[in-house]
Amino acid sequence: MSPDIANLSHHWSLAIFIIGAIGLGALLLLLARFMGGRSSGHSKHEPFESGVLPVGSARLKLSVKFYLVALLFIIFEAEALFLFAYAIAVREAGWSGFIAASIFVLILLVGLIYESRMGVLNGGQGQKNKRQKEV
Repeated sequence: MSPDIANLSHHWSLAIFIIGAIGLGALLLLLARFMGGRSSGHSKHEPFESGVLPVGSARLKLSVKFYLVALLFIIFEAEALFLFAYAIAVREAGWSGFIAASIFVLILLVGLIYESRMGVLNGGQGQKNKRQKEV
């Protein structure tokens, strides 16, 4: 068997797997839609938790600062993951891998400096001070 046919057979099996997974998911959703019971009523749309009726609104106003911190955590967690993978394969990667890892760290360092100057790391205080000086 030639290598092209073997390679093509791997791709067909992946395509069949993806089509099967999507088809099974769609089939289960359709079965639940048509076979499941439905009921409606006034009390059906009221919030209910642990037998206690809610008091006040469930909506919380969160500051954007929390989302910025979460995004920074995800970015630098991914950086640590990539650098760990590089550290495992440092001998196989050679100098080209070292240069690529150095460029990666340099780009993230530039981003960190930019975020620091924008005031993201100190809770957005840098932007507030700039706006107050302009007014």
